[in-house]
Amino acid sequence: MNRKIVGIGVGMAIMLAASTAMRAQNSPAGAGIDVALRGAVERKDVPGVVALVTDRRRVLYQGAFGVADISTGRVLAADALFRIASMTKPITSTAAMQLVEQGRFALDDPVEKYLPEFANLKVFDSFDATSGAYRLRPVSRPPTVRHILTHTSGLGYPFTSAILRDFKPQPGENYPFGGPLLFDPGERWHYGTSTDVVGKLVEKVSGQKLEDYFRQHIFVPLQMADTSYNVPQEKASRLVAGQQRAGERMDGAIVVQTPQPDLTIPEPIGGGGLASTANDYGRFTRMLLNGGELDGARVLKAETVALMGQNNIGAVSVPALKSALPRSADFTFIADGRDKWGLGFLITTDQVPGKRSPGSLSWGGINNTYFWIDPSRGIAGVILMQYLPFADAKALAVYDVFERGAYQLASAER
Repeated sequence: MNRKIVGIGVGMAIMLAASTAMRAQNSPAGAGIDVALRGAVERKDVPGVVALVTDRRRVLYQGAFGVADISTGRVLAADALFRIASMTKPITSTAAMQLVEQGRFALDDPVEKYLPEFANLKVFDSFDATSGAYRLRPVSRPPTVRHILTHTSGLGYPFTSAILRDFKPQPGENYPFGGPLLFDPGERWHYGTSTDVVGKLVEKVSGQKLEDYFRQHIFVPLQMADTSYNVPQEKASRLVAGQQRAGERMDGAIVVQTPQPDLTIPEPIGGGGLASTANDYGRFTRMLLNGGELDGARVLKAETVALMGQNNIGAVSVPALKSALPRSADFTFIADGRDKWGLGFLITTDQVPGKRSPGSLSWGGINNTYFWIDPSRGIAGVILMQYLPFADAKALAVYDVFERGAYQLASAER
């Protein structure tokens, strides 16, 4: 009898949440988001988009528009699977912070204490862009766990650094995680492979492969059943096609990539690679809105979530980077020299009317997938597209109009 009462209660709660979400969806603000996203698809600004708004208790809005494959016209559904790329990074950071909570390592421990390949690193002393000649020197200090969680380690990506794009190591030289450091750890912020190192650290300390660790400690507790590195064959029809703008500089019409990304990833990394849905990632953001807990499952302590959302780079600030490769536009969505970085997230410092509050957390993936979490307003948003280049102007415009609609919806709900 007690089990039956509990079951009825849970069922009623689910029905109430669904009813509330439906009312929000049918509200003028929800309808306005529909119009904006559908319009972007009809103008062919983007091939397809799935978006979700949540508060601390429930989903307020979810919509899907356009196609999952520009070549076939396959309709994009709300449960479509997207390769979320660097939206993997906050999940990897969450895994690392779980291990910090357990005392398995500390934020200011040197990385080389756990990953010996990170000892004796070199940093560029000079690099000649014309000849490719370079000089290296030893780092002035070893990178710490905090450095790799905050992108202040000195590591970069070839698409965020012309030096790394053009760097050709001498025979016999071997550099872990993409090359020599661009600067001494802690000196400045630069987006790169730091979270790949975080993933290796999680594997080394936990003794588990990254996907196994994520599943056991994050995905199962949060009921993120559709999030994984390797997409099962039975879900392949839900995976959105890899797409990009045509042309050498990726500035033409959107076309399908050739070849398509594989369903499996032989060596998952902490910095990217997960496939997920708007609903699953919405559950992840809602856990963070609730201080590390969701539907009775605690993933992080509240004080850990608070620490992750605080400035962890001190006087250093996040610059709006220039892209070094066509696969990404410039990082124009960053408030140059004012934004900060927490333990896994960009921290917004400016209040823009109609948008997120100062202290909001966010990031995105290279295929134009984005999220933000606004603890002050108790709201989060997830918007998923699937094409290159990253930070495409039309994708950012869709993101902007969606975010503004989300806050109009949240205001109407209060």
